[in-house]
Amino acid sequence: MLYLIVLQVNGLTKSFSGTDILENVKLEVQHRDRVALVGRNGAGKSTLLKIIAGEMSADSGDLIVPKDIRIGYLEQHSGIDSVLTVWEEMMTVFEPLHSIERRLRSLEGLMADSSVYDNPSDYERVIKEYDALQIEFKDSGGYQYESDTRSVLHGMRFYPEDYSKNVNLLSGGQKTRLALAKMLLSKPDLLILDEPTNHLDIETLGWLEKYLVSYEGAILIVSHDRYFLDEIVTIVYEVSRKKVAKYTGNYSAYLDEKAKNYERDQKLYVKEMGEKAKLEDFVQRNIARASTSKMAKSRRKTLEKTDWMGSPDGNEKSANFTFSIDRPSGNDVLALEDVAVGYDSIPVSTGIGLRAYKQDRIALIGPNGVGKSTILKTIVKFQEPLAGKIRYGTNVQFGYYDQEQATLIGTGTVLQELWDDWPMMNEKDVRSVLGRFLFTGEDVEKPVTSLSGGEKARLSLAKLMLQKSNTLILDEPTNHLDLDSKEILENALDDFPGTLIFVSHDRYFINRIATKVIDISATGTTEYLGDYDYFIEKKLEQEELLADSNAAKAAATPVIERKNDDDKELKRQERRLTRAIDEVESQLSVLEDEIVALQDELSTPEFADDHVKLMELQAQIDALQAQHDSKSENWLGLQEELEEL
Repeated sequence: MLYLIVLQVNGLTKSFSGTDILENVKLEVQHRDRVALVGRNGAGKSTLLKIIAGEMSADSGDLIVPKDIRIGYLEQHSGIDSVLTVWEEMMTVFEPLHSIERRLRSLEGLMADSSVYDNPSDYERVIKEYDALQIEFKDSGGYQYESDTRSVLHGMRFYPEDYSKNVNLLSGGQKTRLALAKMLLSKPDLLILDEPTNHLDIETLGWLEKYLVSYEGAILIVSHDRYFLDEIVTIVYEVSRKKVAKYTGNYSAYLDEKAKNYERDQKLYVKEMGEKAKLEDFVQRNIARASTSKMAKSRRKTLEKTDWMGSPDGNEKSANFTFSIDRPSGNDVLALEDVAVGYDSIPVSTGIGLRAYKQDRIALIGPNGVGKSTILKTIVKFQEPLAGKIRYGTNVQFGYYDQEQATLIGTGTVLQELWDDWPMMNEKDVRSVLGRFLFTGEDVEKPVTSLSGGEKARLSLAKLMLQKSNTLILDEPTNHLDLDSKEILENALDDFPGTLIFVSHDRYFINRIATKVIDISATGTTEYLGDYDYFIEKKLEQEELLADSNAAKAAATPVIERKNDDDKELKRQERRLTRAIDEVESQLSVLEDEIVALQDELSTPEFADDHVKLMELQAQIDALQAQHDSKSENWLGLQEELEEL
């Protein structure tokens, strides 16, 4: 049975130790909705999920879930700890089906010989029960659950040779992936996922996205993976300042709408503050005068009764930092030639080739376990290569960010962590640096061991900034950072004048930063001169070329070979035209925005009598309109060319 609404949250409030975390929250999820909860670390996203999942109670408000709606909740960092094997653990999801299956086998035994029944009606009753159970078994997926299990396990990178492994002997990341696989197989009506992309490599992320897009139920997700959110969600709820605001569309659409709302609210705020200031000034100047005291008191009441708008900026602070360098490196920064990396003389990856030049931005990608982090540790000399050569350029100074935060000593306070490494700095300057990374007041006295993942990440970035190295080696730098902090980091790296080599599974981050992608396998590397989307496009082209080549080799006649060549060329033409159309559409959108902005300026009262200014504005509009008309004709031509293929 399908329900239009699977969840309603009305007026929900939650506080801890007298401090409100969530206040009068309203939220709705309908069948097949894909909903994201976004917001800063500590805003209350995970708390809201726990309340919805029944793991925590609210102080007030209503949580409405229709009868028979099944909710599945996978919290952050959760994993399975079990004495069963991987396959046995997955089969526990289907115990109701196993029960039906056992009964069917039992009924088959009872039906084997009808002569044992004294009363024919007893035999008919057994047949009827068998027929009904068989239909239930089929409708519940009884003939495909093992196939579904293999498919999901494969997507989560568990293969037939892993099925007999004991769950409690798996790594932490494998246990997390297995918990996600088990949750997906249980197919709840409302699937609640808190940071499901942790511990997933890029290939697994791609599989999960496709699975969730076609998922039959509703999905409620907390994730800091912006590419993932763009691919999946259609509704975004932002948790900020104890409230929840709804936006329609994916993550990018949410950002655009939020920016427009901020601009509108900022104008309203400035206008309201101006009105408030006038009232306050009038009251101050006239309250003591007998002739105007009555009017002043009236306006003071207006001041007190009016619900004045709060600042759109609120009291939320953002980190603020940049990466600078002491001295530049030479043009040749780094070269790896046929390098092998691993541990205890056992290679994890071999045949690694890489050349880095000054101001390169190189992303290392590949499946989990292929040795990406090990390559970075080998580059910065934390361990020796097992084979091959590494050549370093002149004046190369490495700054290393470790995803495990091993560069944090962790024996003292936040203040001591920085001060111990830079003892010549005065306390005021150390506190100033920490303040730029959101460590203020008593925060600087926190023990490093008590910090959250996000706080440790910010402290590591503070240390990295102070090093002023000209070559940054970053291992999963966006892990533990909220969406706001990720954007600040991206802006800082955009402006960094040195060289970047980084490992990341954050595809949005790779697209924003990388100018080169190195795809790592167990036996070598492949270089792509572009960002993540370019890498994917080239990989697809290579797969298509390989498929075409294989088809041509297998073809029985030259006619089929020509057809394959024609199909291949057709696909190339379609890709070329589609890319060109997308580019022209983007240019048209920019021109339209510029024209609208100038038209708005043209209609403002302040220029009503300024004929020179009006003529200038109209000339700009005409020039932009001419460009728009030309590009529109180009767009029509491309569309016609695409339709003719």
